[in-house]
Amino acid sequence: MRMGYNGRMKRKKLSKLELRDGIQATLEGYRRFDYDYIPFGHNWFMPDGDFEYRQGFFGRLASGVLRTVLQLVAPLLLKVAYGCRVVGKENRRALKKQGAIVVSNHISFLDTLFVRAAAGQYRSFHTMAPWNNKTGVGGWFMRHAGMWAFSANLAATKKLMREMERRLRQGKFINFYAEQAMWVNYQKPRPMKDGAFYYAVKMNVPVLPVFCTFRKNRRGHMKKLRIHILPAVYADESLPRPQRIAQMKAAAEAAWRKCYEEAYGVPLEYLPDRRTPRE
Repeated sequence: MRMGYNGRMKRKKLSKLELRDGIQATLEGYRRFDYDYIPFGHNWFMPDGDFEYRQGFFGRLASGVLRTVLQLVAPLLLKVAYGCRVVGKENRRALKKQGAIVVSNHISFLDTLFVRAAAGQYRSFHTMAPWNNKTGVGGWFMRHAGMWAFSANLAATKKLMREMERRLRQGKFINFYAEQAMWVNYQKPRPMKDGAFYYAVKMNVPVLPVFCTFRKNRRGHMKKLRIHILPAVYADESLPRPQRIAQMKAAAEAAWRKCYEEAYGVPLEYLPDRRTPRE
């Protein structure tokens, strides 16, 4: 801050980077790791009972064309923009033709491309929040590129579950952003929600953790991106369902934490807890 000519204090205008980092630090301090601070606008729609997750002939044709274009263009884009490299491909190959739920950290508007680089353009599908189910051309491209919006509509949800099961039986990967909210260029792993692990247990498939690490330049932009494919997590079939879900989530979170600490060379520590203790 500095003094103006009339003696009043003038506040320094924060840059977008300072504002973003400040918001994330505040949320971290209050342990609101699932808070989505980025406005999602009004140009979206909730899938209803008539919404089709399973594509017809022309939809599959469009999807094949889009995936082929991404297969050709995305690796070059990621390399030029982020210096990207995929690490741990042997962990994906170990699954062979088995389907799996993927859990990945949600850190970029383009991190669907990061997961596609790890899981494969033709093998991966991606769940998203309803407000990402955009209208217009952008939404058309997203849906035909294999992105599925969750819905509050029960009929739509049943259709999504059937399509999810069908794709997993085909050996596909279904990506969940298990942290729930996107925090742009946030390097630490955040706690995961149960949803991805609930579906993994329900559909009897393993979970494949993916964790992205990167450096930042002076402007806070991502560089030297490394997409880590970590060993798959399997459920302990001797446990009741709730414990299996908890066990898989704990194992995936531990894998993320280990990857973070090895990549950055520091222990995982969050900012001091700013929450008021309950009486």
